[in-house]
Amino acid sequence: MSALVVGISDCRVSQDAESVLMTYALGSCIAVTMYDPVAKIAGMLHYMLPESALDSAKAQQNPWMFADTGIPLLLERVMAGGAQPRRIMVRLTGGAQVLDGAGVFQIGKRNYLAARKILWKAGILIAAEVVGGEISRTVRLEVGTGRMWLREGAGIERELTGHRAPRRVVEKEQAKWGSLS
Repeated sequence: MSALVVGISDCRVSQDAESVLMTYALGSCIAVTMYDPVAKIAGMLHYMLPESALDSAKAQQNPWMFADTGIPLLLERVMAGGAQPRRIMVRLTGGAQVLDGAGVFQIGKRNYLAARKILWKAGILIAAEVVGGEISRTVRLEVGTGRMWLREGAGIERELTGHRAPRRVVEKEQAKWGSLS
């Protein structure tokens, strides 16, 4: 399998069944993965910040840096490859609080909320999510199968499937962060 590395403020889309989309060391950034099992197309976005209004010049140069510009472009690209919104499986990872120990800026939380809002407005459901906490995450998505793998910190890699295990993580983080609305 060939690895297609998705760097910070980057996005990749592939229909090569032998490829794996990967991103490393997600801290407060969010990885949004999309997979359509019928079209066999996968996409991954690794964005840094929630809103392009923070720096419109940077958003013009690199729309992948922001949730509000990157997520719609990712959706557009997977749909151009044959994906249908009702079939797209979206998984979110990242959103940790790693550099802001006091929780002043809450970039991870703001990144997470931005993704949820954008996807909700687009009518796209989130199949699984592992967000929050204080450790970095590495993820990989197999293009041919749609299977996604997650490693937290220096831990063991595990498959990220439906809502069961990730939902507990989200509920724990929601209790820590307070209401997400």
